[in-house]
Amino acid sequence: MEPLVGNNPQEPKSLKGWKNEVTHPSLREVHASIPVFANASVWRKILAFVGPGFMVAVGYVDPGNWATDIAGGAKYGYALLSVILISNFMAILLQYLALKLGIVTGRDLAQACRDHYSKPAAIFLWIMCEIAIAATDLAEVIGSAIALNLLFKIPLVVGVLITAFDVMLFLFLQHKGFRVLEGIVIVLITTMGVCFAYELTLSHPAWGLMMGNLLPKPELVTDPGMLYISMGIIGATVMPHNLYLHSSIAQTRAFERNDQGKAMAIRYANFDSTFALFGAFFVNASILVLAADLFHGTGHQNVADINTAYQLLTPLLGTSSAAIVFAVALLASGQNSTLTGTLAGQIVMEGFLDLRLRPWVRRLMTRLIAIVPAVIIIMLYGSKGMGNLLIFSQVILSIQLGFAVFPLVLFTSDPRKMGRFVNGSWLKAMAWVVTGFIIILNAYLLIVTIVSWFKGG
Repeated sequence: MEPLVGNNPQEPKSLKGWKNEVTHPSLREVHASIPVFANASVWRKILAFVGPGFMVAVGYVDPGNWATDIAGGAKYGYALLSVILISNFMAILLQYLALKLGIVTGRDLAQACRDHYSKPAAIFLWIMCEIAIAATDLAEVIGSAIALNLLFKIPLVVGVLITAFDVMLFLFLQHKGFRVLEGIVIVLITTMGVCFAYELTLSHPAWGLMMGNLLPKPELVTDPGMLYISMGIIGATVMPHNLYLHSSIAQTRAFERNDQGKAMAIRYANFDSTFALFGAFFVNASILVLAADLFHGTGHQNVADINTAYQLLTPLLGTSSAAIVFAVALLASGQNSTLTGTLAGQIVMEGFLDLRLRPWVRRLMTRLIAIVPAVIIIMLYGSKGMGNLLIFSQVILSIQLGFAVFPLVLFTSDPRKMGRFVNGSWLKAMAWVVTGFIIILNAYLLIVTIVSWFKGG
């Protein structure tokens, strides 16, 4: 069987809606590096496209999700399961738009913004995205440090400093090829899934009550505390940097850059993404259900940090293996997020600024931004401060989300940019409803938070 294209496919000319033609492909070192065979069976093509969806799914099960899910489950029981489900459907829609933008236009979202907006506007969007990536990296640092502390009793400050050196691990893996990175990510996500399947067998959840709470309740908006955690869950689930990441790594497959090849690539890439995100939903829901079963009805409703949750697992479940499995899953989550967060940072900087830095320089810059506040918070407030900082980082992500979602929906709804692949009427309507929902809830969250500050709450 012959691959659809060679190792260096010609990039298409710019569509009429863009100011510039594509000069450098996104992540040029791995662009179109994975062959897709023309006469392959459906299953072979599915396997060829499996990978990017799981790399994106990492952002939906990172340590930030753990913090918001644990806090939500402990305080409100199963009530926030509906938020996780809604977030997952929003994620599936938005990641579909992101992969479609990359496959059709040959641009990642950062490049598309640079080619569409004025330079000041593009710089502003870049700054917003960098803030989101810094918040994401902060969650990775804290999560990995907590996991090292739980498993090996390494002090939190030392654990945070150790995370500065995972850049070396990433650089080593990067040189082994993109398929190696994808394989490691899939193994780590699978490890997390197995760990939480084991935890659920020990906690004996109330399945009927769980199903009932998959439908949203008015309290999600009317209760300020529930709204705050809900927005944290949305920020931790639908992560801004994932939209940039997916629009880039969807282009790593060597499909024909014509309408037929693009349609095929979109179809299989969407299957990969949707399947992986439903797996992420299982992990997220499992964390919240575990917290609800163990903490909500046992007098531990104020459990809001990973460390406290770990300490309570053994006495409440009656076995030390539950706590160990919990910590192993957390470490897998933190290391997985490191790999994908690094790629997203590279994509954003190169796409918005057309600036290429050595990967280790870029990685250390991002990691230092996360390490400094983490060390300060640990020294001042200890592990409790880290838990609060982790949840706050996810709310920051939610606030930044609109700055990524709006241009994504705008571009994919423009027939001049997307040609025959433009969003249909129903998809466009759904996308704008999701965008409006995110922006309105974020504005409401800011108002509630500011009012709470002035009241001393």
